[in-house]
Amino acid sequence: MSRRRADSQGSLGPDDEVMPYSDDDTDDELEPSSEGEPEAPHAPAEVRVKMGWKVKANDRPYHHLPEFQKKVCLCIKKSRYSGNSIKTYKYNVLTFIPLNLFEQLRRVANLYFLALLILQIIPDISTLPWYTTLIPLVVVLGVTAIKDLVDDLARHRMDKEINNRKCEVLLDGRFQESKWRDIEVGDVVRLKKNDFIPADILLLSSSNPNSLCYVETMNLLERYPLELDNMLLRGCKIRNTEECHGLVVFAGADTKIMRNGGKTRFKRTKIDELMNYMVYTIFVLLILVSAGLAIGHTFWYEEIGSNAWYLFDGKGQNASYRGFLSFWGYIIVLNTMVPISLYVSVEVIRLGQSKFINWDLQMYFAEKDTPAKARTTTLNEQLGQIEYIFSDKTGTLTQNVMQFKKCTIAGHYLYYGLDNHFSVFPLQPVDWSWNQLADKRFEFMDHSLVACIRSRKDKDVTEFFKLLSLCHTVMVEHNDGDLVYQAASPDEGALVTAARNFGFVFLSRTQDTITIREMDQEMTYEMLALLDFNSDRKRMTIILKFPDGRIRLYCKGADTVIYERLAPNSRHKETTQTALDIFANATLRTLCLCYKDISADEYEAWSRKHKDAQLAMYDRDIALDRVYEEIECNLLLIGATAIEDKLQDGVPETIATLAKADIKIWVLTGDKKGTVSPFSPTGKCLSSEIVCYFHVSSENLRIRQANRRNELPTTRRGKKKPAEPFFPQPGKNALIITGGWLVGSIDFVDMACECEAVICCRVTPKQKANVVSLVKKYKKAVTLSIGDGANDVNMIKTADIGVGISGQEGMQAVMSSDYAFAQFRYLERLLLVHGRWSYIRMCKFLRFFFFKNFAFTLVHFWYSFFSGYSSQVSSIVAYEDWFITLYNLCYSSLPVLLVGLLDQDVNDKLSLKFPKLYLPGQQGTLFNYRNFFISLFHGIFVSLIIFFIPYGAFLQTMGQDGEAPSDYQSFAVVTASSLVFIVNLQISLDTSYWTFVNCFAVLGSIAIYFGIMFDIHSAGIHVLFPSAFTFTGAASNALRQPYLWLTIILTVGISLLPVICIQFLHKTIWPSVGDKVQRNRKKYEMEMQEEEKKKPPAFQRGRRSRRSAYAFSHSRGYADLISSGQSIRRRPPTRGGPQDSIREVPQREAENI
Repeated sequence: MSRRRADSQGSLGPDDEVMPYSDDDTDDELEPSSEGEPEAPHAPAEVRVKMGWKVKANDRPYHHLPEFQKKVCLCIKKSRYSGNSIKTYKYNVLTFIPLNLFEQLRRVANLYFLALLILQIIPDISTLPWYTTLIPLVVVLGVTAIKDLVDDLARHRMDKEINNRKCEVLLDGRFQESKWRDIEVGDVVRLKKNDFIPADILLLSSSNPNSLCYVETMNLLERYPLELDNMLLRGCKIRNTEECHGLVVFAGADTKIMRNGGKTRFKRTKIDELMNYMVYTIFVLLILVSAGLAIGHTFWYEEIGSNAWYLFDGKGQNASYRGFLSFWGYIIVLNTMVPISLYVSVEVIRLGQSKFINWDLQMYFAEKDTPAKARTTTLNEQLGQIEYIFSDKTGTLTQNVMQFKKCTIAGHYLYYGLDNHFSVFPLQPVDWSWNQLADKRFEFMDHSLVACIRSRKDKDVTEFFKLLSLCHTVMVEHNDGDLVYQAASPDEGALVTAARNFGFVFLSRTQDTITIREMDQEMTYEMLALLDFNSDRKRMTIILKFPDGRIRLYCKGADTVIYERLAPNSRHKETTQTALDIFANATLRTLCLCYKDISADEYEAWSRKHKDAQLAMYDRDIALDRVYEEIECNLLLIGATAIEDKLQDGVPETIATLAKADIKIWVLTGDKKGTVSPFSPTGKCLSSEIVCYFHVSSENLRIRQANRRNELPTTRRGKKKPAEPFFPQPGKNALIITGGWLVGSIDFVDMACECEAVICCRVTPKQKANVVSLVKKYKKAVTLSIGDGANDVNMIKTADIGVGISGQEGMQAVMSSDYAFAQFRYLERLLLVHGRWSYIRMCKFLRFFFFKNFAFTLVHFWYSFFSGYSSQVSSIVAYEDWFITLYNLCYSSLPVLLVGLLDQDVNDKLSLKFPKLYLPGQQGTLFNYRNFFISLFHGIFVSLIIFFIPYGAFLQTMGQDGEAPSDYQSFAVVTASSLVFIVNLQISLDTSYWTFVNCFAVLGSIAIYFGIMFDIHSAGIHVLFPSAFTFTGAASNALRQPYLWLTIILTVGISLLPVICIQFLHKTIWPSVGDKVQRNRKKYEMEMQEEEKKKPPAFQRGRRSRRSAYAFSHSRGYADLISSGQSIRRRPPTRGGPQDSIREVPQREAENI
């Protein structure tokens, strides 16, 4: 049955019941043209085109015939059928070096330095030896290449492990063990329980006693649609059968999992984007400075250089040409303004921060042995800038573990299952000792219902629980005397478990029968039809033939669809409706139960229509819905059930803490409004001060849009007036809406962003992703999405940060996420601790990195004023060549790298206690263009001090030996030594968290500098390499002069004194929140110990009632597998005896890996 979608703009009240809201949609809804996924045909011509894929069983030569080959390149052809070997790695032995170099040289910085290296080979341009650029470039490329190699080797190992898995293949008339990589299209394979499926195979037979998986070849002579239900897909696992056989239809790269595994959206942090713009800014500054110095050299040579006989070089070059060469010479010598090691240092820091997340034991969930996992190394600092969180509800905020709590039956009682403080019975739960098959973990507080069942006097109660034990798609498996339930959703498992505890035990099923134990009597019912649940129907129906020949239809579903299909004479509507409202007020998930008797003639007529609809080649779902509607009418209401889905531990506290950090939380769910109302589990997370708006008229949106359209162009170009708020109260607001109100405009975003919390009910996966996109587009905010199921994948991929929770709904969300853990409460630590630390560390690293490079490079600029702006090697640089080469590699890299890895302003406990510490990341105050220019001017100031104080000290001075130390080499030693001391002491002043490693890095860097300097200035190395090491004895000659040591101390002191004064003033006069916390650290730690003893409740109940969501599977069940018509082999019912224990495992038939 087709349903019209409500127009949210044209209607003042969107109809909740016609809005798409299911959570069973996948990526294809957002991206219908995803790579490799063919669209469904809509015309016979397209079917003929698509039918070129032919598979012949157990005949490998057939698939290599010329008609199945395709041209790859020129005359080279290959089979259109892929082999089953997969390849996810990027490199091999031959392609690693060229391909990796090509990928790295696509980075502008690496390509820039390669161009510099080429320029340095040209004698007329070269101002520095080629190795000053080659060595840093090789180190950077080498470190990155090693990292890429390690990652690719891991992919090689995984591919090898998968390709070498074993599987039984039918060869030479018998099943032989073969590796996955050797499987080909057309092979017949045999799979056993817990085996992974090696390819996309067509299911042929199964040893399952339920006979759910067999397709007889003779039935293929008739019209029989081969669909996804008949396929077992690669990457799944056999869970519910001992043995099965299948025909390989698609192998390797042609399988669905490989074709749908397209490239993930590349995510970049705001700091990445800002850093790139700053590198471009530095490059522009480099060109301007080089051009200015080149012009200066041109004028200097015309006025002075050409007239000085002692500067004559015999080259015959005019001033303009010399200025041109000088420009390129300064591009080379000032190249360290563009930091070559910046990107590789950032990658190392991010890798370390990701490891810290993985190693955090406080984010380890011991119950499932699940640690936190950073699945990316490029987004850590973005965790410290989150402004909006978009969360799924079921399984993300809640446990997704359902418990049967209450019910209403035939209106005789308002409802069974009273809360403890209302019950007239003892407070202890019901004793199930009378039922040997009961689940002892099941708790129920109302003894009256048990007494009613055991008395067997109320037929309505018996019919109620009989329906629960029969109307479902739960699969049952016998496992060593244990009966295991496989449920399509936790809701169904909870209902079947409840029926079992009340004496109606589901024992087994075949294709045609269902066997249950009704109290002490075993009964088998013939199943005539099973109409499965889907997101549009919101109900499921089973038609059974009783042993006495009666035909009865049982149906369960959402109250909205059930009430539309009730017979006019159906009783108990009002009392059931009252109970549903009470259940909703208790935030329980509800289902209505109903039935009707059908005559044999009526069923036969309907069955013929049903079979025709099943065989329809086009619009089969529409045809089936139409037939379903004919039989699902004039139903008689029995009652309703209520199931509880509890919040996960720590969810209210986590949301409250994140709200204090000014992080807005939006819940995007497929459930109805009742489950997320203020008195719902999710509502516990809302403060009692927040005003909740349930019905916001779309008229406000239309008026706002009309006003915007009517604005004069001059007004728009002028200064914008602040928009009129949507909500009258300026305080905290919460908006609770359905998918129909999700208007794709800035006005909707403005309205929603005025709220502290937004809860969107009944939204599809596509709408979830669209909401995230709207906020990113109009608010330019950093977003995070968190979910646990396949329905959350679109939302996770769309947000700046995607977090997956490994819960009850498989691993799809985790596999698509950037970060993964087991509980929602760990999000608090991920953001407020790891995210904030990562942001602070990265910002501090970048600020200092730019500063130390500016301070180092601009000394050349000041030196050029006293060297005639010359491009000659001997006079253009203020340092020795090897100092230029090793400065960023050895002398200044380790301390700042450790700050980027280990620094923290306050510890983790104080970070959680004071969420306001998170605000600087959201505001981006620690790293922006203002901070960049502060680092630039700081570097200019330090470079001035480093150059001019030694310059003044070297003028007209006399050493202890009576000789003047004012030579160029001694000057270079003094400036270099001063620079090394300054940058290492400066990073010490900026370090907030000291460890032995930090101390060792600072002192070690200084020691390494002096050790290397004395070595390369020694006479021995000069004898070996006279042209490369020309500063023979310069260090020992200069540093034995006390006067020059005083010069170094004076230079360092004057450079650091302003920084010390500014830091002192900031921490005493204008302290930040972090400074205040640091100052009172011990006091706050004592307060935290006292607060842990008693925590106030985060929520108070007592608000008006809202309708709860219905409890049902949010994806299709097993009906199509159970009732597959003539295509499924019938087997005699087999069942074990009474079971000692029955446990419920709500899990899908195939577990995606």
